[in-house]
Amino acid sequence: MTTYWCEYAWLPDGVASGVRVDVVGSRIESVTVGAPRAGTVLEGLTTPGLANGHSHAFHRALRGRTHDERGTFWTWRERMYTLAARLDPDSYYRLARGVYAEMVLAGYTSVGEFHYLHHAPGGRAYADPNDMGAALARAAADAGIRLTLLDTCYLAGGISVPLNDVQRRFSDGSAENWAKRVSGLSESDLVRVGGAVHSVRAVPAAQLAEVAVPGDRPLHIHLSEQRAENEQCLAEYELTPTELLADKGLLTERLTAVHATHLTERDIGLLGGARSRACFCPTTERDLGDGIGPARALADAGVGLCLGSDSNAVVDAFEETRALELNDRLASESRGRFTVSELMSAAADHGALGWDDVGALVPGAAADLVTIGLGSVRTAGIEPEGVLYAASAADIDQVMVAGRWVVRDSAHQLIERPERVLVEEIEALWRQ
Repeated sequence: MTTYWCEYAWLPDGVASGVRVDVVGSRIESVTVGAPRAGTVLEGLTTPGLANGHSHAFHRALRGRTHDERGTFWTWRERMYTLAARLDPDSYYRLARGVYAEMVLAGYTSVGEFHYLHHAPGGRAYADPNDMGAALARAAADAGIRLTLLDTCYLAGGISVPLNDVQRRFSDGSAENWAKRVSGLSESDLVRVGGAVHSVRAVPAAQLAEVAVPGDRPLHIHLSEQRAENEQCLAEYELTPTELLADKGLLTERLTAVHATHLTERDIGLLGGARSRACFCPTTERDLGDGIGPARALADAGVGLCLGSDSNAVVDAFEETRALELNDRLASESRGRFTVSELMSAAADHGALGWDDVGALVPGAAADLVTIGLGSVRTAGIEPEGVLYAASAADIDQVMVAGRWVVRDSAHQLIERPERVLVEEIEALWRQ
């Protein structure tokens, strides 16, 4: 047993001081409030590990390279397709290990990788049809982060639109072929496999119900990120995207709707009635000009909220978390939309990724801990609960994943100089 004494710790009922956390192996054995100093002292505020509910790792190579482009999500997408065409299993592994290391340094202890870059150019399968997914799993293992590989079904270039040349890499041809390939993916202590429907644009309605994942595995979908998606869906099916999912039986507690930006009141009610989740990705939604989703209305309807870094234009859990509140303030023109407890629950919702035992400092939970410094120019003088509004990724001091320290004194312990890993691979990709 290893004992840690936390100056402050974020427990299920709020922040407490002088908290002793005993860890045995990869699990929390006990939590004691008001304990005398003993064992390893963790100064600052210790929280549960934070969850990155939605990521496209390869989009990280676009950061700082599209900032002066005018246009919309759709014009940005063409730049993204150029990048997607250049990746292979080896380059994807090298890039992703740097991206995942950056995430751990930012306090994330799990990531949901919305993975649709499956095949070689032209759609030809690799010798191992899951080579690209396996590359992501190796990268996550190197970086010391939990990975939920949300293997994504992608069959069309749009509603009644054929695949283009780049999109052929994403497709298995049918939902049945997709499921067959996914069945060959393997799991480990820190890797789990879930499923995803890319969107109602990319999977025809006739095949939506066939995109099923066994047991209690998570299922994610991009939902109503753009108004154009809603317009096309209504024109083709006379249903909103959410109504179409309900019609095909996909609205369940296991479903996470990513973005959920442009919803009707009926859509919100359907998602709430199903007890589904919504994953907001505020920095990407700002970057792409998507709009502001109805976060408070969804929460009030019974939809669980979680957060993701999506395009990785920013990798900062605090930035995503406070934006849930601040964006809703902009939309509503009022303050105090979410309590700090609600924000922390969204930030540490690993259940959306199938890790139900991660995300709380309680006996029996996985030993995923994050310690945030309270002495930087950003956090000096704040109340500990104020880290969600004051701190940045630079304030992360220590990160433990499954009982193992992956970040100590703000330095990654498994990958030396992750910034060099990123520079070398990103520059190599854009030289092609």
